[in-house]
Amino acid sequence: MPDLRGHGDSDWVRGASYNNLDYVYDIAQLVDQEGLDPVNVIGHSMGGTIASLYAGVFPEKVASLICVEGVGGHWYLATETGPKERIREWIDNTRDLAARSPRRYPSLEEAFQRMQHSNPHLSEDRARHLTIHGSNRNEDGTYTWKFDNYTHSRSPFGLDLEGMTRLWENIDCPTLLLNANQGFAHRIGQDGTEKHFRNASLANVDNAGHWLHHDQFREFIEHTTGFLGRNAR
Repeated sequence: MPDLRGHGDSDWVRGASYNNLDYVYDIAQLVDQEGLDPVNVIGHSMGGTIASLYAGVFPEKVASLICVEGVGGHWYLATETGPKERIREWIDNTRDLAARSPRRYPSLEEAFQRMQHSNPHLSEDRARHLTIHGSNRNEDGTYTWKFDNYTHSRSPFGLDLEGMTRLWENIDCPTLLLNANQGFAHRIGQDGTEKHFRNASLANVDNAGHWLHHDQFREFIEHTTGFLGRNAR
């Protein structure tokens, strides 16, 4: 399970935005260099977007796809602004991020409390697990989250919604679009986007937020293992 650039233990891209296609390149390199194809890909949130784009670019390399709360094209790409406005907004946003310092928590317990507050569907044990493995301890004994703040700076240009849906239409492997009833808006499988997948099933999980796989772990595993049992190779 790779950490995408700017996340987990992977290197950061200093002072720059992160583009979805950079992530697709990273996955393409991983699959090719390790000789992993055909792969069964599971992605969550932005990872679901990246997984669906990779499967659309390299459909011959993907045996099955599970997209959990994948962030859909409307979220990233729907815009009526022109190129000047988009570039200026990107520059302003990146400058704002450059001025921010990662928040430091005096103790792991305070970081855990923040994790629980931000993700109220999590069990205490899972919130502690994510806090421990999602943070680094600093030289002064405080704790900060591992992800790079610049991951919040989106490139002003990239695939438009039409380009993204055309890639989805290339995907011919079995696909599970798994979303939470209390999750984010505009996820893959919503807004009519399921029609762009040739061989997709859609499932919704109740009493779960955007972190569906943590909030309702047992139900997530049941959906996942059932789907992979029928389709993985």
